Amino acid sequence: MQSGQTNNSYDAILLVSFGGPEGPDDVIPFLENVLRGKNVPRDRMLKVAEHYYRFGGISPINQQNRNLIEGLQTELEINGPRLRIYWGNRNWHPLLPDTLTQMAKDGVRKALAFATSAYSSYSSCRQYLENISAARESVGPNAPTIEKIRAFYNHPLFVEANVEQIRTALGSSPEGDVTIVYTAHSIPANMANNCDYETQLRETGRLVSEALKIPDWHLAFQSRSGPPTQPWLEPDICDKLRLLKAEGVENIVIAPIGFVSDHMEVIYDLDIEAKRTANELALNMTRAATAGTHPLFVKMIRELILERTELTPPRFLGTLGPKDNSCPIDCCLN
Repeated sequence: MQSGQTNNSYDAILLVSFGGPEGPDDVIPFLENVLRGKNVPRDRMLKVAEHYYRFGGISPINQQNRNLIEGLQTELEINGPRLRIYWGNRNWHPLLPDTLTQMAKDGVRKALAFATSAYSSYSSCRQYLENISAARESVGPNAPTIEKIRAFYNHPLFVEANVEQIRTALGSSPEGDVTIVYTAHSIPANMANNCDYETQLRETGRLVSEALKIPDWHLAFQSRSGPPTQPWLEPDICDKLRLLKAEGVENIVIAPIGFVSDHMEVIYDLDIEAKRTANELALNMTRAATAGTHPLFVKMIRELILERTELTPPRFLGTLGPKDNSCPIDCCLN
Protein backbone atom coordinates (compact mmCIF):
# COMPACT_ATOMS: atom_id res chain seq x y z
CA MET A 1 0.00 0.00 0.00
CA GLN A 2 1.31 3.48 -0.86
CA SER A 3 2.14 5.81 2.04
CA GLY A 4 -0.52 8.34 1.02
CA GLN A 5 -3.34 5.76 1.07
CA THR A 6 -5.44 4.76 4.06
CA ASN A 7 -7.52 1.68 4.67
CA ASN A 8 -9.70 2.89 7.54
CA SER A 9 -11.27 6.02 6.05
CA TYR A 10 -9.81 8.43 8.57
CA ASP A 11 -10.38 12.05 7.60
CA ALA A 12 -8.25 13.86 10.17
CA ILE A 13 -5.91 13.85 13.14
CA LEU A 14 -7.05 15.45 16.40
CA LEU A 15 -4.30 16.63 18.75
CA VAL A 16 -5.76 16.49 22.26
CA SER A 17 -3.95 18.30 25.04
CA PHE A 18 -4.33 19.82 28.49
CA GLY A 19 -4.48 23.49 27.55
CA GLY A 20 -3.07 26.52 29.30
CA PRO A 21 -3.68 30.24 29.84
CA GLU A 22 -2.35 32.74 27.34
CA GLY A 23 -2.67 35.87 29.48
CA PRO A 24 -3.28 36.99 33.09
CA ASP A 25 -7.07 37.11 32.66
CA ASP A 26 -7.09 33.46 31.61
CA VAL A 27 -5.29 32.06 34.67
CA ILE A 28 -8.10 31.74 37.24
CA PRO A 29 -10.79 30.53 34.76
CA PHE A 30 -8.28 28.00 33.40
CA LEU A 31 -7.41 26.68 36.86
CA GLU A 32 -11.09 26.52 37.80
CA ASN A 33 -11.62 24.32 34.74
CA VAL A 34 -8.69 22.11 35.74
CA LEU A 35 -9.87 21.69 39.33
CA ARG A 36 -13.62 21.44 38.78
CA GLY A 37 -14.96 18.54 40.83
CA LYS A 38 -11.63 17.96 42.59
CA ASN A 39 -10.96 18.33 46.29
CA VAL A 40 -8.28 21.00 45.99
CA PRO A 41 -8.38 23.96 48.43
CA ARG A 42 -8.82 27.37 46.80
CA ASP A 43 -5.70 28.72 48.50
CA ARG A 44 -3.72 25.98 46.74
CA MET A 45 -5.26 27.07 43.42
CA LEU A 46 -4.31 30.69 44.09
CA LYS A 47 -0.77 29.60 44.93
CA VAL A 48 -0.51 27.77 41.60
CA ALA A 49 -1.92 30.85 39.87
CA GLU A 50 1.13 32.77 41.07
CA HIS A 51 3.32 30.36 39.10
CA TYR A 52 1.59 31.51 35.92
CA TYR A 53 1.58 35.19 36.86
CA ARG A 54 5.32 34.97 37.33
CA PHE A 55 5.52 34.31 33.57
CA GLY A 56 2.97 36.92 32.52
CA GLY A 57 0.02 34.53 32.88
CA ILE A 58 1.17 32.60 29.82
CA SER A 59 1.71 28.85 29.75
CA PRO A 60 4.14 27.65 27.08
CA ILE A 61 2.01 24.59 26.32
CA ASN A 62 -0.25 26.14 23.69
CA GLN A 63 2.60 27.51 21.60
CA GLN A 64 4.43 24.22 21.94
CA ASN A 65 1.35 22.43 20.61
CA ARG A 66 1.20 24.85 17.68
CA ASN A 67 4.84 24.06 16.97
CA LEU A 68 4.17 20.32 17.22
CA ILE A 69 1.24 20.59 14.82
CA GLU A 70 3.41 22.52 12.37
CA GLY A 71 6.11 19.84 12.55
CA LEU A 72 3.58 17.02 12.14
CA GLN A 73 1.89 18.79 9.23
CA THR A 74 5.22 18.99 7.43
CA GLU A 75 5.99 15.35 8.20
CA LEU A 76 2.63 14.18 6.83
CA GLU A 77 2.83 16.39 3.76
CA ILE A 78 6.21 14.90 2.88
CA ASN A 79 5.65 11.27 3.84
CA GLY A 80 1.87 10.84 4.18
CA PRO A 81 -0.80 10.08 5.02
CA ARG A 82 -2.19 13.50 4.10
CA LEU A 83 -4.71 14.09 6.85
CA ARG A 84 -6.01 17.38 8.20
CA ILE A 85 -4.86 18.20 11.72
CA TYR A 86 -7.17 19.71 14.36
CA TRP A 87 -6.41 20.69 17.93
CA GLY A 88 -8.64 20.60 21.00
CA ASN A 89 -7.85 21.04 24.70
CA ARG A 90 -9.33 19.70 27.90
CA ASN A 91 -9.16 22.89 29.93
CA TRP A 92 -8.62 25.96 27.74
CA HIS A 93 -9.09 27.27 24.23
CA PRO A 94 -9.27 25.75 21.72
CA LEU A 95 -11.66 23.58 23.74
CA LEU A 96 -12.62 20.13 22.50
CA PRO A 97 -16.34 20.87 21.96
CA ASP A 98 -15.49 23.88 19.79
CA THR A 99 -12.95 21.89 17.79
CA LEU A 100 -15.33 18.97 17.21
CA THR A 101 -18.02 21.44 16.13
CA GLN A 102 -15.62 22.78 13.50
CA MET A 103 -14.66 19.27 12.43
CA ALA A 104 -18.33 18.42 11.90
CA LYS A 105 -18.81 21.59 9.84
CA ASP A 106 -15.80 20.59 7.74
CA GLY A 107 -17.33 17.23 7.01
CA VAL A 108 -14.95 15.13 9.12
CA ARG A 109 -16.55 11.79 9.92
CA LYS A 110 -13.73 9.76 11.45
CA ALA A 111 -10.54 10.95 13.12
CA LEU A 112 -7.60 9.65 15.11
CA ALA A 113 -6.83 11.40 18.40
CA PHE A 114 -3.24 11.84 19.56
CA ALA A 115 -3.19 12.79 23.25
CA THR A 116 -0.06 14.52 24.51
CA SER A 117 0.63 11.91 27.18
CA ALA A 118 2.80 8.82 26.79
CA TYR A 119 1.47 6.82 29.76
CA SER A 120 -1.63 5.10 31.07
CA SER A 121 -3.56 6.53 34.01
CA TYR A 122 -6.97 8.04 34.57
CA SER A 123 -5.68 11.60 34.10
CA SER A 124 -3.44 10.82 31.14
CA CYS A 125 -5.65 8.37 29.25
CA ARG A 126 -9.22 7.57 30.32
CA GLN A 127 -10.08 11.17 31.19
CA TYR A 128 -9.19 12.19 27.63
CA LEU A 129 -11.57 9.52 26.35
CA GLU A 130 -14.28 10.93 28.63
CA ASN A 131 -13.53 14.48 27.42
CA ILE A 132 -13.81 13.38 23.80
CA SER A 133 -17.07 11.55 24.51
CA ALA A 134 -18.55 14.59 26.27
CA ALA A 135 -17.48 16.84 23.40
CA ARG A 136 -19.12 14.51 20.86
CA GLU A 137 -22.35 14.55 22.88
CA SER A 138 -22.32 18.36 22.90
CA VAL A 139 -21.94 18.45 19.12
CA GLY A 140 -24.74 15.99 18.52
CA PRO A 141 -25.39 13.36 15.82
CA ASN A 142 -23.06 15.00 13.29
CA ALA A 143 -20.05 14.70 15.60
CA PRO A 144 -17.17 12.76 14.08
CA THR A 145 -16.14 9.39 15.44
CA ILE A 146 -12.86 9.76 17.34
CA GLU A 147 -10.47 6.87 18.03
CA LYS A 148 -7.57 7.45 20.40
CA ILE A 149 -4.02 6.46 19.47
CA ARG A 150 -2.34 4.13 21.96
CA ALA A 151 0.05 5.04 24.78
CA PHE A 152 3.61 5.24 23.46
CA TYR A 153 5.92 5.18 26.50
CA ASN A 154 8.06 2.36 25.05
CA HIS A 155 8.01 3.35 21.39
CA PRO A 156 11.60 3.34 20.09
CA LEU A 157 11.38 6.90 18.75
CA PHE A 158 9.98 8.28 22.02
CA VAL A 159 12.82 6.61 23.89
CA GLU A 160 15.39 7.83 21.37
CA ALA A 161 14.08 11.42 21.44
CA ASN A 162 14.46 11.46 25.22
CA VAL A 163 17.92 9.90 24.96
CA GLU A 164 19.05 12.68 22.63
CA GLN A 165 17.62 15.41 24.86
CA ILE A 166 19.40 13.92 27.89
CA ARG A 167 22.66 13.58 25.95
CA THR A 168 22.47 17.31 25.25
CA ALA A 169 21.98 17.98 28.97
CA LEU A 170 24.88 15.69 29.86
CA GLY A 171 27.08 17.68 27.50
CA SER A 172 26.52 20.82 29.56
CA SER A 173 26.82 19.20 33.01
CA PRO A 174 30.07 19.17 35.02
CA GLU A 175 32.58 16.41 34.45
CA GLY A 176 32.43 13.39 36.72
CA ASP A 177 29.85 10.80 37.67
CA VAL A 178 26.29 11.87 36.86
CA THR A 179 23.08 10.60 38.42
CA ILE A 180 19.90 10.84 36.37
CA VAL A 181 16.61 11.55 38.09
CA TYR A 182 13.54 11.04 35.92
CA THR A 183 10.41 12.93 36.92
CA ALA A 184 6.71 12.59 36.20
CA HIS A 185 3.51 14.14 37.48
CA SER A 186 2.50 12.56 40.78
CA ILE A 187 -0.98 11.06 40.99
CA PRO A 188 -3.01 9.81 43.98
CA ALA A 189 -1.86 6.40 45.20
CA ASN A 190 -5.34 4.90 44.83
CA MET A 191 -5.38 6.05 41.19
CA ALA A 192 -1.91 4.59 40.64
CA ASN A 193 -3.11 1.25 42.03
CA ASN A 194 -5.67 1.03 39.19
CA CYS A 195 -3.30 1.56 36.25
CA ASP A 196 0.16 0.81 34.89
CA TYR A 197 1.41 4.39 35.19
CA GLU A 198 4.35 3.81 37.53
CA THR A 199 5.31 0.52 35.86
CA GLN A 200 5.41 2.23 32.47
CA LEU A 201 7.44 5.17 33.81
CA ARG A 202 10.03 2.80 35.26
CA GLU A 203 10.18 0.92 31.96
CA THR A 204 10.83 4.14 30.04
CA GLY A 205 13.47 5.12 32.59
CA ARG A 206 15.13 1.73 32.22
CA LEU A 207 15.09 1.86 28.42
CA VAL A 208 16.50 5.38 28.29
CA SER A 209 19.17 4.61 30.87
CA GLU A 210 20.27 1.47 29.03
CA ALA A 211 20.61 3.43 25.81
CA LEU A 212 22.70 6.04 27.64
CA LYS A 213 24.71 3.34 29.45
CA ILE A 214 24.09 5.10 32.76
CA PRO A 215 23.25 2.62 35.51
CA ASP A 216 22.61 5.15 38.29
CA TRP A 217 19.08 6.45 37.75
CA HIS A 218 16.07 7.21 39.91
CA LEU A 219 12.38 8.07 39.51
CA ALA A 220 10.83 10.96 41.42
CA PHE A 221 7.53 12.82 41.17
CA GLN A 222 6.41 16.43 41.03
CA SER A 223 3.38 18.71 40.87
CA ARG A 224 1.15 16.97 43.42
CA SER A 225 -1.99 19.01 44.12
CA GLY A 226 -4.08 16.96 46.55
CA PRO A 227 -4.59 17.47 50.30
CA PRO A 228 -1.69 16.41 52.57
CA THR A 229 -3.84 13.64 54.06
CA GLN A 230 -4.17 11.88 50.69
CA PRO A 231 -1.27 9.60 49.70
CA TRP A 232 0.29 10.42 46.32
CA LEU A 233 3.17 8.82 44.47
CA GLU A 234 6.52 9.68 46.04
CA PRO A 235 9.29 10.73 46.46
CA ASP A 236 8.86 14.38 45.58
CA ILE A 237 11.71 15.62 43.41
CA CYS A 238 12.99 18.09 46.03
CA ASP A 239 12.97 15.41 48.72
CA LYS A 240 14.82 13.11 46.33
CA LEU A 241 17.52 15.72 45.76
CA ARG A 242 18.08 15.97 49.51
CA LEU A 243 18.37 12.17 49.81
CA LEU A 244 20.85 11.95 46.95
CA LYS A 245 22.97 14.75 48.38
CA ALA A 246 23.06 12.91 51.72
CA GLU A 247 24.33 9.85 49.83
CA GLY A 248 27.22 11.84 48.39
CA VAL A 249 25.86 12.57 44.91
CA GLU A 250 27.27 15.76 43.38
CA ASN A 251 26.07 15.92 39.76
CA ILE A 252 22.45 15.41 38.72
CA VAL A 253 20.57 15.58 35.44
CA ILE A 254 16.81 15.83 35.85
CA ALA A 255 14.89 14.44 32.89
CA PRO A 256 11.08 14.97 32.92
CA ILE A 257 10.25 11.88 30.84
CA GLY A 258 6.73 11.87 32.29
CA PHE A 259 5.93 14.92 30.17
CA VAL A 260 6.09 15.47 26.42
CA SER A 261 6.55 19.26 26.46
CA ASP A 262 8.22 21.88 28.63
CA HIS A 263 5.01 23.37 29.98
CA MET A 264 4.46 25.37 33.18
CA GLU A 265 4.71 22.48 35.64
CA VAL A 266 8.05 21.45 34.17
CA ILE A 267 9.35 25.02 34.14
CA TYR A 268 8.17 26.01 37.61
CA ASP A 269 8.59 22.76 39.52
CA LEU A 270 11.98 21.91 38.05
CA ASP A 271 13.64 25.06 36.72
CA ILE A 272 12.62 27.12 39.75
CA GLU A 273 11.76 24.95 42.77
CA ALA A 274 14.06 21.97 42.14
CA LYS A 275 16.85 24.30 40.98
CA ARG A 276 16.48 26.35 44.17
CA THR A 277 16.74 23.18 46.26
CA ALA A 278 19.79 22.02 44.30
CA ASN A 279 21.49 25.38 44.84
CA GLU A 280 20.80 25.22 48.56
CA LEU A 281 22.36 21.75 48.64
CA ALA A 282 25.32 22.76 46.45
CA LEU A 283 24.25 20.12 43.90
CA ASN A 284 25.21 20.57 40.26
CA MET A 285 21.83 20.25 38.54
CA THR A 286 21.10 20.28 34.81
CA ARG A 287 17.61 19.84 33.41
CA ALA A 288 17.04 17.94 30.17
CA ALA A 289 14.36 19.04 27.71
CA THR A 290 11.28 16.93 27.05
CA ALA A 291 10.65 15.20 23.73
CA GLY A 292 8.81 18.38 22.69
CA THR A 293 9.07 18.89 18.94
CA HIS A 294 12.18 16.77 18.49
CA PRO A 295 12.14 15.36 14.92
CA LEU A 296 12.16 11.80 16.24
CA PHE A 297 9.07 12.51 18.35
CA VAL A 298 7.27 13.96 15.33
CA LYS A 299 8.23 10.88 13.28
CA MET A 300 6.88 8.69 16.09
CA ILE A 301 3.45 10.33 15.82
CA ARG A 302 3.40 9.50 12.12
CA GLU A 303 4.33 5.88 12.86
CA LEU A 304 1.48 5.66 15.38
CA ILE A 305 -0.89 7.02 12.75
CA LEU A 306 0.32 4.42 10.25
CA GLU A 307 -0.44 1.65 12.75
CA ARG A 308 -4.09 2.59 12.32
CA THR A 309 -4.27 3.78 8.72
CA GLU A 310 -2.06 1.13 7.12
CA LEU A 311 -2.04 -1.50 9.88
CA THR A 312 1.74 -1.40 10.15
CA PRO A 313 3.09 -3.55 13.02
CA PRO A 314 3.43 -1.58 16.27
CA ARG A 315 7.02 -0.94 17.30
CA PHE A 316 8.12 -1.11 20.93
CA LEU A 317 11.13 -1.75 23.14
CA GLY A 318 11.37 -3.88 26.25
CA THR A 319 9.20 -6.72 27.43
CA LEU A 320 5.87 -5.05 28.20
CA GLY A 321 4.72 -5.04 24.58
CA PRO A 322 2.76 -2.32 22.80
CA LYS A 323 -0.20 -0.81 24.64
CA ASP A 324 -3.48 -1.91 23.13
CA ASN A 325 -5.49 0.67 21.18
CA SER A 326 -8.66 -0.11 23.09
CA CYS A 327 -9.17 0.76 26.75
CA PRO A 328 -11.02 -1.93 28.77
CA ILE A 329 -13.90 -0.68 30.89
CA ASP A 330 -12.01 -1.43 34.12
CA CYS A 331 -8.73 0.15 32.96
CA CYS A 332 -7.28 3.34 34.45
CA LEU A 333 -10.15 3.96 36.85
CA ASN A 334 -10.40 7.23 38.73
